[in-house]
Amino acid sequence: MSTLPSSSAQQALEVMGARLRSIRREASLSGRDLARLAGWHSSKVSRIEHAQRTPSPADIRTWCRHCGVPEQAPDLVASLEAIEGMFVEWRHMERTGLKKAQEAVVPRWERTRHFRIYSSKLIPGPLQTRAYISAILSALMRRRGLPNDVEEAIQVRVDKQHVLHDGDHRFAVILEESVLRAPIGGAEVMAGQLGHLLTVSALPSMSLGIIPLDADRSAMWPAEGFFMFDDAEVTVELVSGHLTITQPHEVALYAGAFKELAALAVYGKAARALITAAIQALDGDA
Repeated sequence: MSTLPSSSAQQALEVMGARLRSIRREASLSGRDLARLAGWHSSKVSRIEHAQRTPSPADIRTWCRHCGVPEQAPDLVASLEAIEGMFVEWRHMERTGLKKAQEAVVPRWERTRHFRIYSSKLIPGPLQTRAYISAILSALMRRRGLPNDVEEAIQVRVDKQHVLHDGDHRFAVILEESVLRAPIGGAEVMAGQLGHLLTVSALPSMSLGIIPLDADRSAMWPAEGFFMFDDAEVTVELVSGHLTITQPHEVALYAGAFKELAALAVYGKAARALITAAIQALDGDA
């Protein structure tokens, strides 16, 4: 199994490697000794201990058995599952359809009080219209060859939007102006979506900033889109999968990036002017 594509996962893997090395040394075994007992290639032990290879649950059980501590295996396997949970491939998350994937994040949304969202590609979920959601999820369903439960998934996403209006949830959303110009679903869908954006920008729970196309990006250029849930967790949607970041120092890096991106944005009347200009551009294209 290859190393996972996250610095958080990599650091956790390094901690596990160090723990396994300590277990081996306490058993007075060399790396070659353990590899011979386990029937592995001589380099496998070193690669696991240096976080160059992710062990399987079977590898961990074999390791602990030959080191005389089989009772430690369950805890190590649980740690491995937590590491692997930091990055989830879309094909795994969506294997039973889009509805389940949408439902999986509802508890996180319900417990979060302060959302910070940056998007460089799409209008983010809390601000999407039903038609915009339909365009996105239909495209995902076709591209990834998923079961067609789009209508059910749309309803789950729409239902989640109650957090905009209920309770003490607060939203700080930063969009690149290019997001307003990306014709998702066609001109009619985009016109409705941009009009909705004007409406939700006035909600008491919402702070909406837009980074103009002509903003000076010398210090902070566009980044991958991300969601921050309080100061506890960050999620990033990659082409290949869904990345969850919980290491405090990494969460702090995203908080710092959000602050810098927010400083580039315009708000209030200036933001509404950019949205209105994007609507007018759609009229011109028509």
